Amino acid sequence: MRNIFVGILLLFMLHSRAETSDTIPPHAARSVTLDEVVVVGGREEAGSRLLPSLNVVRVGQDWMDEQRAGSLMQTLDGVPGVRAMHIGSGQSKPLIRGMGFNRVLVVENGLRHEGQQWGDDHGLEIDQFAVDRVEIIKGPAALFYGSDAIGGVVSLHSRVMPMKPFEAGVRLFAQTGNASAGLSARVGGRRGRHYYKVCFTVVDYADYKVTTDSVRYYSYRIPLRKRRLRNTAGREYDGSMAWGYTGENFSTRVDASLVHLESGFFADAHGLEVRLSDIDYDRSSRDVDLPCQRVNHVKLTNHSLWQTGDVRWESRVAYQANWRKELSEAVSHGYMPLPPGNVERSFRKQTLAAGIGLEVDVQERHRLQAGLTADFQHNRRGGWGFILPAFEALSLGGYLLDRYTLSDALTLNAGIRVDRASLHVHRYRDWFLTPVADADSVHKERSPEGRWTFRSLTWSVGGRYVSGAWTWKVNVGKSFRVPQPQEVGADGVNYHVFRYEKGMPDLQPEESYQLDAGMAWRTEQAHLHLEPFVNYFPNYIYLLPTAGYTEGLQTYVHTQSRVFRWGFEAGASYRVLPRLEVGVQGEYLYAVQLSGAGKGTALPFSPPWRAGLELKYVFPSADGTGDGFVGCSYTLVGSRNRIVPPELPTAGYGLVNVSAGKAFAWKGHRMSVHVQGLNLLGKRYYDATSYYRLIDVPGPGRQFSVLLGMEL
Repeated sequence: MRNIFVGILLLFMLHSRAETSDTIPPHAARSVTLDEVVVVGGREEAGSRLLPSLNVVRVGQDWMDEQRAGSLMQTLDGVPGVRAMHIGSGQSKPLIRGMGFNRVLVVENGLRHEGQQWGDDHGLEIDQFAVDRVEIIKGPAALFYGSDAIGGVVSLHSRVMPMKPFEAGVRLFAQTGNASAGLSARVGGRRGRHYYKVCFTVVDYADYKVTTDSVRYYSYRIPLRKRRLRNTAGREYDGSMAWGYTGENFSTRVDASLVHLESGFFADAHGLEVRLSDIDYDRSSRDVDLPCQRVNHVKLTNHSLWQTGDVRWESRVAYQANWRKELSEAVSHGYMPLPPGNVERSFRKQTLAAGIGLEVDVQERHRLQAGLTADFQHNRRGGWGFILPAFEALSLGGYLLDRYTLSDALTLNAGIRVDRASLHVHRYRDWFLTPVADADSVHKERSPEGRWTFRSLTWSVGGRYVSGAWTWKVNVGKSFRVPQPQEVGADGVNYHVFRYEKGMPDLQPEESYQLDAGMAWRTEQAHLHLEPFVNYFPNYIYLLPTAGYTEGLQTYVHTQSRVFRWGFEAGASYRVLPRLEVGVQGEYLYAVQLSGAGKGTALPFSPPWRAGLELKYVFPSADGTGDGFVGCSYTLVGSRNRIVPPELPTAGYGLVNVSAGKAFAWKGHRMSVHVQGLNLLGKRYYDATSYYRLIDVPGPGRQFSVLLGMEL
């Protein structure tokens, strides 16, 4: 009853605001543009363009500069329905409507980003400063993107073409919370039909600072020197380049990028043995000691478009290689003797992806799109620790979409997709001997040899109706997600989330049925939107905590159950004065398991409700370089008491943030400055979705950031 009351209260707040408001500016603090607004700088993704009934949010580079935080997802945190799962000061993972990991697909320039999405401590190997705009699809989008888009899509675009013979820009970024400092530069140019872009980014950050002097790990209290999580420092080096050609009937672009990440793991959470280590973790807040991770991600892509008569063809080809090493001090566990070297685990994942599609206008009102996609993954493991087996995975899919315009006001869309996925998991046995009863010691089998084939049929039907200032949407669809290798074959300790994980080989593909709706009212001065959804999973896959313990850690087993979810995002804004804007927004999610051992409980790490109030004053520009602004926001997050043990109840909290920005001309160049003050009152709070919540680590305290930009 309390959760329902909170939802009704949020709706009442937004309804009351709408009745007393007439306007909302499209650039209000932390406001975003809906899909009816065309964003300059690139073509819309075909999936959202041909499926106008989807709930889509788009933000541009100016908005991201205003909200720039430690990572890309921390920058996007606050977009209605979108959260960042914090995994340290330099990295985070996306959550859309409470779903993350392999249920949210990250797409870069139309191609799936393939890293190690399964791990809680694995961030996105993407240069956030190279991204020109972001498109977020909330809700299932498997019709166009296939498996893993069951919860939503974060689509990143960095394809704004240079328009001058030479262009250049540089950004400097700094933040106090982790003493981070970064520099990003880009150059580009266009001559005739050819153009190029080159980007480079470097970021260095220190140990993560929190609002407590100690944390709890099992029954131990761990003191923190100067309130820093020791050994959470890191550094990042990113480079990318692109070449493109644009003709009358043909265009193509080739992109190449390399992302290098090196960061430490919170030493005291990586097993209790670290207390006996000879490493002096407090000698510096900026060094990276063991345990740590090193990641290199290489990406080569090509995207081509050509027109033949009334048919528009499109092809995408990509190669990705993700090399990841987790290093720690050699420590014996259980029957494992002292291992050789410091490579605890390594993963070498390579992905080949290709797709071809066509788009054609049939008669006057039909727009059809069809396509074929193929993805092949090859992953190999190494190191003396085990959690994920080596595997190969092949996915093939085909789709057909139809957009039918009945009138200027009413547009209908429908689509169907067929997929076939195969997975081959390799056998793995421990490299050391384990005693067994009534037999000689054996090399214990952690993962048996296994082959799976999955098939799926998905569909979507919806429509959009526009009448004056009103826009109405509704979409019904089915999505799917094939079981991941770790879900069927994992068997080992995951120190980063303090548990022992075990896969189940008999899992079935996850299916989702969802009803999405949307209502928006927009004028020059006001904006109101409400986006409710209802979601049913007949076979949701999740890690179930058990009463057993393995190698000293609680055992979690991958299992399936029926799940029901519902919620909404809502917001309104109003221009009180010609330059003063006020906005309010909120989001709510309710999830419950309908079967299995967790029947009647929530889903693990479901985010609590959140609401926010924002004020923003805009200064007019005298030189045409862009308006300046000063903004203040108050974010209220609810408590979370419906938990799945060993989760901890989390109290609600409120945070005050301020921001300001201005662009100006200097010696013929465009300069810009953006500053932020986060958690201005230094509130001590706990984030229910935080990576470190299980060991009692609070969120960051008061911190400030500054972004300086210059365009030549």
